Amino acid sequence: MWRLAVCAGLLLAASLPARAGDAPPTSAFTPAQRDEIVRIVRDALKRDPSILRDAVEALQADNDARQQAAAKAAIAARRSELVTASDPSAGNPKGDVTVVEFFDVRCPYCKRLEPDLSRLMQADRGVRLVYKDMPILGAPSVLGSKALLAAQRQDKYDALRAVLMRDGAPPSDASIRAAAAAVGIDIDRLERDMNDPAIQARIDTNLRLAHELGITGTPALVVGGTLIPGAVSLAELESAVATARKAD
Repeated sequence: MWRLAVCAGLLLAASLPARAGDAPPTSAFTPAQRDEIVRIVRDALKRDPSILRDAVEALQADNDARQQAAAKAAIAARRSELVTASDPSAGNPKGDVTVVEFFDVRCPYCKRLEPDLSRLMQADRGVRLVYKDMPILGAPSVLGSKALLAAQRQDKYDALRAVLMRDGAPPSDASIRAAAAAVGIDIDRLERDMNDPAIQARIDTNLRLAHELGITGTPALVVGGTLIPGAVSLAELESAVATARKAD
């Protein structure tokens, strides 16, 4: 990293011209000296391009740290909204670590994450998983979320969710009716509840909360006070749960 600092310092110094009308300070570089500094830096980059890679990695690390700090602050400020009595959940309802998943029923990465979340709860009986329906992939996603939240009123959220998450096709009226019938849901009641404005209000609340937390895609997990954007491995899930457990 010292090479990066030296190059950055040289470039910064060379790029600071004296202001018009001011006498140049004795330490100011002459045009010839600036040209020489630029040449030195260019030569260094040609000989060792990893300097540029180090610069990009350093900027990315700094940006990631800033985003995670902002996410932690947002999570702390909205802790009561992250888990509510109306949220569907799986795992141990009295678990000592809660994982909140913002998901879209159409999201392929959410589907890919599903088996590892199941393995996590099977292996760790202290985990509670809370679902936040976040339909961001168009009208079929909204339809799927409405069906799930309506099915929750018949205690069939998990059953219907399992079917929809396995289905590779976008949810449709026909596929939802077929899935509902397969898991013993009253279809007429389901369709009435899907049109209840309260169901749309719950979706809007989830979307607003996601925005406030800086979540822009699915899946997104909140484990303890940490936001994990995107699908992660089982090992990463276990590590995040262990960290959250230690923090508590």
